[in-house]
Amino acid sequence: MAGITDISELVKSMTPELNKGAYVFTTVKDSSSIDRNVILCEFKETEGITLILEQSKADELELKYDYVASWITLTIHSSLEAIGLTATFSNELAKHNISCNVVAAYYHDHIFVAKKDAQKAMYVLQKLSSK
Repeated sequence: MAGITDISELVKSMTPELNKGAYVFTTVKDSSSIDRNVILCEFKETEGITLILEQSKADELELKYDYVASWITLTIHSSLEAIGLTATFSNELAKHNISCNVVAAYYHDHIFVAKKDAQKAMYVLQKLSSK
């Protein structure tokens, strides 16, 4: 099933949802010893493997991290070919001095913002979608 590509519909219907918990980005050279069930996202880069996982799991595994984030899901099924959605919400967050790290998955876009900015980011995204 293909996702929505119309930018107006995407922004109007993006319905941000704040997931519970605290999440971190960490990097390892080899992820084979880490239970796949605790990894939210994995991306292989030349320098190492980036993992996103719950902060508590990273602490249990004694993994180092610098950034503690909240995870916001845009619950609309956006197409991977949609043009402008990431730019629209990231620019709006930037206007409010909120950095974001985005993961575009098959069904939804996922936004990671600093834990301290979670409520402010939710407000900004909800306001954006009501325009």
